[in-house]
Amino acid sequence: MIDETAFIHPSAIVEEGAVIGAGVYIGACCYVGSQVEIGIGTVLKSHVVVNGITNIGRDNQIYQFASIGEVNQDLKYAGEPTRVEVGDRNRIRESVTIHRGTAQGTGLTKVGNDNLLMVNVHIAHDCVVCNACVLANNATLAGHVEVDDYAIIGGMTAIHQFCIIGAHVIVGGCSGVAQDVPPFVIAQGNRAMPIGVNAIGLKRRGFDKDEIQTIRNAYKILYRREKTLDQAKAEIEALAKEQPVVQQFLDFFTRSTRGIIR
Repeated sequence: MIDETAFIHPSAIVEEGAVIGAGVYIGACCYVGSQVEIGIGTVLKSHVVVNGITNIGRDNQIYQFASIGEVNQDLKYAGEPTRVEVGDRNRIRESVTIHRGTAQGTGLTKVGNDNLLMVNVHIAHDCVVCNACVLANNATLAGHVEVDDYAIIGGMTAIHQFCIIGAHVIVGGCSGVAQDVPPFVIAQGNRAMPIGVNAIGLKRRGFDKDEIQTIRNAYKILYRREKTLDQAKAEIEALAKEQPVVQQFLDFFTRSTRGIIR
């Protein structure tokens, strides 16, 4: 079903069965598969491929040569009906690739709202990128990676499969991340190591001075006092009873399966 207000360039191919919402713009030489849904106001600039069972929300800007919903690169993939979901108001720049999930994973690769995916970003099968994240040029997520809200991944950075990047994290460019990065942390290097707290980003997002200082204190417990992880967890748990902002550290620890960068 194609809404009557949608624009489809004569050179574009939209397979029968695709659902195209109001005000959608599909530019020259795009391809949209039969199981694709595209929401209100989304723009496909030109030469964009959207395939598979893919749902794209509203008001996204998708630039030329992006490929969304194609077969993933997992050698175990055997054509199962796995999916891609993209939320609203994302900017997906040139040559970005977002691959469908796998039956061995969640079956879903998901991108939330208000993200900026710069040129040549790769989001592999079963990844979850939450909201308001920035992935700079050539950032690469292996399978099953999770990126929490407001994270920034620098250019030319590679994230190992099953890693979790916490909320408000900055990973510097040209890094290699092989373990989980706790929230609020700045990480850099190959292999990536913690180098401080993202205080400027937190201030911009409305955290007050006391909250930022509490986060700094939790960071020092975790990284600067030569404690075991269990000892650090216990101290941060006690701190969280008085300062709830650091509860995010504890919630993150329960999700971590690869261990955190140290």
